[in-house]
Amino acid sequence: MEEKFNRLIFIPIAAVLFLMIGYQYVCPADSNTCYFRSDDKGLFQRYSSGFELVYTEPEADEDLPSKITSKFNFTERNLDRHVDFKIRGDDVMVFLHIQKTGGTTFGRHLVKNIQLEQPCDCMAGQRKCTCHRPGRADSWLFSRFSTGWSCGLHADWTELTSCVPTVMNKRDKKSVQKNKRNFYYITMLRDPVSRYLSEWKHVQRGATWKTALHMCDGRSPTEDELPACYSGDDWTGVPLIDFMSCPSNLANNRQVRMLADLSLVGCYNMSSVSELERGQVLLASAKANLLNMAFFGLTEFQRKTQYLFERTFGLRFIRAFTQINSTRAASVGISEKVRWRIEGLNALDVELYEYAKELFLRRYQYSRQKQHQEERLRRWQERQQRQRLHRTYLSELWRLGGGGGEEEEEQMKGLEEVATTEDYSSQVVRW
Repeated sequence: MEEKFNRLIFIPIAAVLFLMIGYQYVCPADSNTCYFRSDDKGLFQRYSSGFELVYTEPEADEDLPSKITSKFNFTERNLDRHVDFKIRGDDVMVFLHIQKTGGTTFGRHLVKNIQLEQPCDCMAGQRKCTCHRPGRADSWLFSRFSTGWSCGLHADWTELTSCVPTVMNKRDKKSVQKNKRNFYYITMLRDPVSRYLSEWKHVQRGATWKTALHMCDGRSPTEDELPACYSGDDWTGVPLIDFMSCPSNLANNRQVRMLADLSLVGCYNMSSVSELERGQVLLASAKANLLNMAFFGLTEFQRKTQYLFERTFGLRFIRAFTQINSTRAASVGISEKVRWRIEGLNALDVELYEYAKELFLRRYQYSRQKQHQEERLRRWQERQQRQRLHRTYLSELWRLGGGGGEEEEEQMKGLEEVATTEDYSSQVVRW
């Protein structure tokens, strides 16, 4: 009687188990096949198994072109960017802020929008935030919104690399010899014409940056080395033609100058090398420094910038970046002749941006492909784990069912064969 009862109860249990196995392979846990979405399309999805931020596909207007024109020979080492950033250790993130590249917005993201164990403390009405490490009173971030302009207003690569280590060790009262830090430099770049027009509009409204130090080889440039473009307190109301006519205007090729090692060309002494040689050396230096930086983003690709930063540092932003195209520079109407002249004045920046854009898009493409590979591997491992669990359940069910009868043995073998076959089929489809 008991044996007959065990046989009767085994059949429905086995049927239910078969349906569960089939569902797991048709609709895996991380698949969208059987997932009913709402109309809300956010950058992040929150899973019930914890607070995990996941980057989804970019918006249509930021999709990669079908084919990236290859001009530069980047290696896999150039494209694979990952930083083991030890926020609990002594690592420091250094933000090199180039004027009119969206750096203010990105800088605010760094202090207000990163998901941290100990978030930056930003008091209302104050420009600076306190960004301490978890359980310690020293800062992990060097930027205008965390440490202020400690190395000078809009300090460039030449200034920062010689100044930051000393400043950080003084702030934290640690010796350079006793504590060798890792400094990870990051920056933002922008299309040269748009950046130039944006700087002109900013200067036209009264900006000067006259307090910038421009330190190089231990000193600031003399007035002869860097003559002013205007007399008086500022250059308010300057027409674009006058802005372009000043030969010492630092807006010209600003991005190359701020990313290069100026000591290679005698700093601001224009007589040390010829203009052609100076440009070639500065451009090569800027490219090398940009390539070796921990991270750089592009103003024109906010979502991709967010994605690459998160993948590089293993940190997550709370809110999605927003692409804003209605800038002051975008509202300026210029003729083709004026555009050509601006491109001529910024020829080094134009070439640097072309280099940076290809590197940026290739890094994005490489990172997406690598992420997809990681996800496929994770899904495969999950399927293997589920299959092992199912086999364990089948064995346990067989044991509880009494293990009698050739009919039940055939049923169990059939279930195992179905599980194996469907797992294999799902792998064929996915791979």
